[in-house]
Amino acid sequence: MNLLYDPWPWYVAGPLIALTMFILLYAGKQFGMSSNLRTMCSIGGAGKYSDFFKLDWRAQRWNLIVVVGAVIGGFIASQFMSDNTVKINPEVAQQLSTDYGIESAGDAYLPTELFASEHLTDPFVLAILIIGGFMVGFGARYAGGCTSGHAISGLSNLQLPSLIAVIGFFIGGLVMIHLLFPLIFS
Repeated sequence: MNLLYDPWPWYVAGPLIALTMFILLYAGKQFGMSSNLRTMCSIGGAGKYSDFFKLDWRAQRWNLIVVVGAVIGGFIASQFMSDNTVKINPEVAQQLSTDYGIESAGDAYLPTELFASEHLTDPFVLAILIIGGFMVGFGARYAGGCTSGHAISGLSNLQLPSLIAVIGFFIGGLVMIHLLFPLIFS
């Protein structure tokens, strides 16, 4: 069981991802999570109001099954196959504590200073969540896909727009954590 509980090394997980992408490419499919929102809107009838949602959603059912599998797999893994803590380098935990005031690093799966349920009553936190969620959703659609779609599927197809998007994701993450995060949460 330790094989399932412990993180898999790159030389096991990497080839499994490559094999999955080869099978998807061979089948003529593309992997991505954010495209399922478009599929769900199409199922709900949004195609009557916008041409963007006019698509054959039945051809995308397989991708909806991937989402359901990810949710079920994530639940099973978090409830039955994990101690819900993340092993963090002690130096990183110390830096999180001194620079950002995050004392729960390594003790909880997510930092309770940011993700505890009592923070959801704070209007500032709710505004950050709503604005951030909108920006992530808009950005994913504007970029033509989410991080998993571009970084895994798009790069494996050697698509230049995916390379540009992935570089943008990394730059955006660095800007967020080093510039915006200290301004917002200090």
